[in-house]
Amino acid sequence: MNSKFILFAVMSMIIVATGCTGEPKPNTLTQQEIADGWELLFDGNTMNGWRDYNGEKLTAPWFAEEGMIQAKGEGADEHGYIVTEKTYENFELAWDWKIADGGNSGMLYHVVEHPKFAVPYVTGPEYQLIDDLGFPEPLEEWQKTGADYAMHTTDPAKTNIKPAGEWNTSKIVFDNGHVEHWLNGEKVIEFEAWTEDWFTRKHSGKWENAPEYGLARKGVICLQDHGSAAWFRNVKIKELPRKNKEVNLFNGTDLHGWEIYGTEKWYVQDGLLVCESGPDKQYGYLGTREYYDDFDLTVEFKQEADGNSGVFIRSFVEPGAIVNGWQVEVAPKGHDTGGIYESYGRGWLVQIPDEKEEILKEGDWNTLRIMVKGDNVKTWLNGEEMVDLTDDKIGKAQGRIALQIHDGGGIKVLWRNLALKTL
Repeated sequence: MNSKFILFAVMSMIIVATGCTGEPKPNTLTQQEIADGWELLFDGNTMNGWRDYNGEKLTAPWFAEEGMIQAKGEGADEHGYIVTEKTYENFELAWDWKIADGGNSGMLYHVVEHPKFAVPYVTGPEYQLIDDLGFPEPLEEWQKTGADYAMHTTDPAKTNIKPAGEWNTSKIVFDNGHVEHWLNGEKVIEFEAWTEDWFTRKHSGKWENAPEYGLARKGVICLQDHGSAAWFRNVKIKELPRKNKEVNLFNGTDLHGWEIYGTEKWYVQDGLLVCESGPDKQYGYLGTREYYDDFDLTVEFKQEADGNSGVFIRSFVEPGAIVNGWQVEVAPKGHDTGGIYESYGRGWLVQIPDEKEEILKEGDWNTLRIMVKGDNVKTWLNGEEMVDLTDDKIGKAQGRIALQIHDGGGIKVLWRNLALKTL
């Protein structure tokens, strides 16, 4: 075959694959990217794989046209969000974007969907996208493009944003709590989630009254229509592996790593964690400040008075110190210790047979083991299996671990050796 013909054929194939400019065709992956595990979140033609936040289909003002996802600019703070159908935990997320003059948008991740959360930003961190150069109002540094919105600001020396109407390239890396924001080829932010510094930032700023902000370790990806047009292309993601760890939830000295909800008493005495009814005789909770979704937890408890308590799993907090989730019961003999109760909706999911009530040791230390993985929950009391439950609703949830004081007063329970392994 003529060598010139072969060269012409090869060049023609390259042009078809990359376009006349020699650049990769938008919304496609190279063979190397596919081999490395990248997947497209936008096929270039349809909105397949996207839907309304807290919805089952796409009705928000977004559409696909000319190889771009486009926001019409009809959204507002309380609506106009779309999310991926799939949840993601650890990942590299990259995309190209441009925005209208004076525009405002955002890319959020680890967004939790639940009727109690009206908007995605009360749970999911946001990579800010905004027209820094033409926005009609002064911007704080934490509001500017590339910022971890209301948490971390960019390095000004590396922040090179292109004007409205021109394409920018952004990337988020979330690797087991290590976070990076990239803008136009430069790393503009790097931090560790869930450190002392991170919690200080969360509790002293915009998220002070958003107790679940940033705690989720997985969630949907979310695009924001904030009332101005925006365009996206080459939206792609590569998932990264989870790194499991062992965690001592109680240090024997203080309540570090926990947050108190309600007015009941939580304190440390003689190396033990103590929960005790206060004068209000209401429900009280001590919740981990971090989320634990899949785990194997062992904890020892002794009921000194009444003992009506429990261990919540995959729970979240709403204003008013209300904890929503599933409780592994800790209660006096005859009241289903080791059983599972849903704090809203369905009530008891599993109660304990009468013959297993004798496993509880009154006035002595007991060992409770809870293993949660996916949609399955198993519990053991003093080495005896109490529950093996598979439940779709639990499987879709995530959240904190929380200890409970029941209402009514007169309760005192001691806790020690809270050891957890993530799965």
